[in-house]
Amino acid sequence: MPKTTPEPPITLPAEFNAWLLDCCPVQGCKVCAANYKQLKICEGRGDITQAARHATEIRDHAGGKHESGRAHGCETDAPSA
Repeated sequence: MPKTTPEPPITLPAEFNAWLLDCCPVQGCKVCAANYKQLKICEGRGDITQAARHATEIRDHAGGKHESGRAHGCETDAPSA
């Protein structure tokens, strides 16, 4: 007889969230700063799905509207804006 109950949720390693939320907001960009602020709020309340959406927005915006974020000196934990 097939199993009909759901499996318990899996626990991903902590490094996975670090990889998932990795982004480099461009210094001085208000769009990047707003998304980064929301990313940190979502991360703090444990909403990794929404935090990942903000990280994706930052990566997409920084890659499409700016040169590479790292080329802009994005080495700090938060952008200035």
